[in-house]
Amino acid sequence: MTAGAAADVGVRAPGDAPAGVTAHARITAAPGGVLPVLRGDGPIALRRTRAEGPYAQVTIVGAMSAPLTGDRLRLTCAVEPGAALRVTSAAATLALPGQGAREPAAYDTELTVGEGGELRWLPEPLISAQGSALRMTTRVALAATARLVLREQQVLGRSGEEPGALTARLVVHRAGRALLDQELACGPGAPGWDGGAVLGGHRAVGQLLVVDPALADGPPEARPLGDTAALTPLVGPAALVTAVASDALELRRLLDRGAAALGVT
Repeated sequence: MTAGAAADVGVRAPGDAPAGVTAHARITAAPGGVLPVLRGDGPIALRRTRAEGPYAQVTIVGAMSAPLTGDRLRLTCAVEPGAALRVTSAAATLALPGQGAREPAAYDTELTVGEGGELRWLPEPLISAQGSALRMTTRVALAATARLVLREQQVLGRSGEEPGALTARLVVHRAGRALLDQELACGPGAPGWDGGAVLGGHRAVGQLLVVDPALADGPPEARPLGDTAALTPLVGPAALVTAVASDALELRRLLDRGAAALGVT
């Protein structure tokens, strides 16, 4: 197992373009709770924490303020066949403006789960602070018998402030076929994001994706989960809970309600 800061982290001088930090953190989970690779990098620190049930557990800890405008961050996580992994974060991620950067920050997450493996990807919210610019991309590749529980939460602006520019894309493939590909753009430069067809004045948005071969035998029915959340079955077999809310606390309540409706504990 390797841990700590990697050698490929780089900090560019203020006059360079783009300014910011480049970092790549890595996780690999093997059967039996083994973590053969646990390598933090730059602002992404990784810690093995106490697990419950069959899972190995990793907690993401922010080692410095990030992402700032101009940063290039990458996190890859591989769950080997038959392994089970739960990933959380110690606190919310705060996207902030950078100094001298002309390009948005990029935070790319790549997740792969092998046959019979299970990944629970449950980070705390991403907060888009005023003046920040961030593009988040999460790409997931699942084997046919893999299981996934993935939660995403975005909060648009801190208390009393306008949000930064945020684009979040989620792309999921199962057994080599597309299962889900969606993108949401909010904040300055995103037309209509605050209108009734998108967020309708709400400042927190999130989703819970569950992919499980067991859903093929009894897919859930599409139904509302309150006034601002809904559960939708997907061809996969999978189900997606989407929600908007006034704040992060209410958003989490709605997503937890969706998890309970899908039997996720």
